[in-house]
Amino acid sequence: MTGLLDTRLPEVVVPAVIRGELVSHDLVAFGGRGGSAHFRTPDPNRIVDRLALRDPGRLRDVQQLKFDEIIAYLEELGRHLLLDTNPHLQEALDHSTQWSDMTTPLVRSSFEQLPALFTPDAVHELADATIGIPYLEGWVPRPMADGRTASIRAMGARTVHVIAGNSPLIAALSIIRNAVARSDAVIKTPSNDPLTALAIARTMADVAPGHPITRHLSVAYWKGGDTEVEAKLYQPRYVEKIIAWGGFASVTHVLRYVQPGLELISLDPKRSATIIGPQAFESAHTVADVARRLATDIGALNQLGCVNARVVYVASGTDDAGLDRLGALGEAVYQQLQRLPESVSTKAKWFDPELRASLDALRASPEFYRVIGGRDGEGAIIVSQLDEPVEFQRSLSGRVANLVPVDDPVDAVPSVNSSTQTIGIYPESLKDSLRDVLGLHGAQRLVSLGYAADPNVALPQDAIEPMRRMVKWIVDERCIPDENQRSTP
Repeated sequence: MTGLLDTRLPEVVVPAVIRGELVSHDLVAFGGRGGSAHFRTPDPNRIVDRLALRDPGRLRDVQQLKFDEIIAYLEELGRHLLLDTNPHLQEALDHSTQWSDMTTPLVRSSFEQLPALFTPDAVHELADATIGIPYLEGWVPRPMADGRTASIRAMGARTVHVIAGNSPLIAALSIIRNAVARSDAVIKTPSNDPLTALAIARTMADVAPGHPITRHLSVAYWKGGDTEVEAKLYQPRYVEKIIAWGGFASVTHVLRYVQPGLELISLDPKRSATIIGPQAFESAHTVADVARRLATDIGALNQLGCVNARVVYVASGTDDAGLDRLGALGEAVYQQLQRLPESVSTKAKWFDPELRASLDALRASPEFYRVIGGRDGEGAIIVSQLDEPVEFQRSLSGRVANLVPVDDPVDAVPSVNSSTQTIGIYPESLKDSLRDVLGLHGAQRLVSLGYAADPNVALPQDAIEPMRRMVKWIVDERCIPDENQRSTP
């Protein structure tokens, strides 16, 4: 595994945590994403047999926990996830510059948000909104029309979480979901963030080493697509559900193992969009307000998320006056992008050279496109002079967005499809008129302009309810022939 690695690059040891035990021997080297660093981690072939929970009956300890005990555990864990006092998070922050796509201020800001995810109110809302606490606590009876009584319970499963590295919060959310579901989780860390999930798991082992929730979490790294490792792990007798985040490759690696008894819950790559109505131009105040909101949707997390705005359909009108309005909005958005606080957005860490070349090419065609900024990797606004986005729209990144003029907001609807995740909309009244048709076309989340990158984890995601699919829904049917309206022969 080390043959092609440049050993002169900085190296970090990334242990594994297996059910509360730190494993840091039999190390092998892997390249960090982008080739900027590499790290040494336990040989996955030597630990893979320890990762899976081979006996499902061992879930009984966590299944017997009361919800209040889970709340208390996560609350205490959250208290120990303060960046200023947690050495594991500090180490993760220190090394993030070597491989993360995020800049250090954004990683720091994400770490500072961690404790809020573990508060009792946040965990209670997550559990109750996504599954229903009574179903997690015990058997919920339901009288049926045919006379039988069905008692239903949501029970934990043996899972693998293949998480993405574009936000440290994904690691925390996966750990919280596993605890709430009373499941067993193996978290496969990404090469662009191998330390966040590990830092939380190590904190769990420090705070409560023998707790059932600690004993039902393992965190390790292996290269996605390593068939020698994955063929051993991804078997229905060991794993019941795989929750896969991230890019096309991540999901494709997993698909080959899907079979009866092994379910894939895919949170696959999405794109997002924006629709802005003509009300944006009612006054200088509304233009300024829309510019601030749109800049936030573009720039938050440096446009690394599926939720970020990229193509923006604006009902400015397509005549000369409309294009002038659109150009003025583009200028205002660009200026607001530069003013975003570094806890929200910074100049991109890496700017795609092909995208830079595409921007430079557009500058030669001012009759079709107007490019504002983008000469120093600070972000750019492309103002289309025709009612269609740029051909390279799927490559928009590094705080680059494309404003597209339309005469009516409904003209944006045909661009929506099943890969469209979030649509930021202005004004609120426009959501009311478009939400049904957008949903039919494939849109999965409609949100007020300015809040695209601020999702609530207790709500559905990617048009599914991940938590409801992460658990197993078990039914106990009580059928008494004399009481039933009909009986089975």
